[in-house]
Amino acid sequence: MAKRHNCILGDDECSKARLTIQDTLDVVGGKWKLILISILRDGKMRFRELTREAGISPRILSKELQELEMNGLVSRTVCNTRPVSVEYALTPYSETLNEVIIAMHKWGKQHREKVIDDSLLEKKQ
Repeated sequence: MAKRHNCILGDDECSKARLTIQDTLDVVGGKWKLILISILRDGKMRFRELTREAGISPRILSKELQELEMNGLVSRTVCNTRPVSVEYALTPYSETLNEVIIAMHKWGKQHREKVIDDSLLEKKQ
């Protein structure tokens, strides 16, 4: 008989928790969204600056920014310049992700250290 995994939120909340976690991943999941949010925490940036800073193709960046804007995390401002330029900035709503980003940073740092330590142990054996 397989061992049952207990939900950290309690059995009644498990299916709801899975749905809300999926909702979160739908908004900020993928390779680029949290990286872009992290970059924009330093302040507003123009499209080309974001492309260079993130090391992302313009086509992918455009798609990611559209999705972030659609979810209320990024604002887009068309500047009255010649040629026309567009600036992107985080919205106040994006601050609701701060705890998530901090938790991911802590976990990522811890995981990286574990992987490096495990690798060093394997080399010694």
